[in-house]
Amino acid sequence: MADDQSFDLAGCLERVRKRDQAAARELVEHLHPMVIRIVRSHLPRRVAEEDLSQEIFLKMFTRMAQYQGAVPFSHWVSRIAVTTCIDHLRAQKRRPEYRWADLSENEADMLDAVMTNENAVDTGDALAAKELVHKLLEQLRPDDRMVVQMLDLEQKTIAEISALTGWNGSLVKVRAFRARRKLHKLFQELKRKEGS
Repeated sequence: MADDQSFDLAGCLERVRKRDQAAARELVEHLHPMVIRIVRSHLPRRVAEEDLSQEIFLKMFTRMAQYQGAVPFSHWVSRIAVTTCIDHLRAQKRRPEYRWADLSENEADMLDAVMTNENAVDTGDALAAKELVHKLLEQLRPDDRMVVQMLDLEQKTIAEISALTGWNGSLVKVRAFRARRKLHKLFQELKRKEGS
């Protein structure tokens, strides 16, 4: 999160509300590292990260009157960022179904190694595994994909995910459980198609 303590956020927000353009630029510069980090970790395909960042900042400025100060400002903006990414993921309705033949040789070898419980994983296999995981994740609904990515790939806590998404802890756990189950099913279907 952006460091609100070393930046006069309250003063800057007050100046932004008075339509001070310099203050608006300062606020964007202050929040940009946090926003770009969220965008890069949840970037939908075919969307430029700067375009998505600009959309997030536009939403932040147009909704500024809604900010009541109940949570830190950076948390409020991060929630806008995550929601915007989810909205873009939802807009990408096409969820490709992958067959064994669609996988690269490295991905197919990695999947085969995982299915036969081989322990040796070299750098090439790790890269192939990462690509395979992302291909499988793309087939999930955006909310499911987001929760698995944050919880399992980014190692965020339930509380951190709740703060970013606005979902309560129970909902995060339920969505994670269902998403993992769907991923497992997709993985099994892929393996079954390989056998036929």
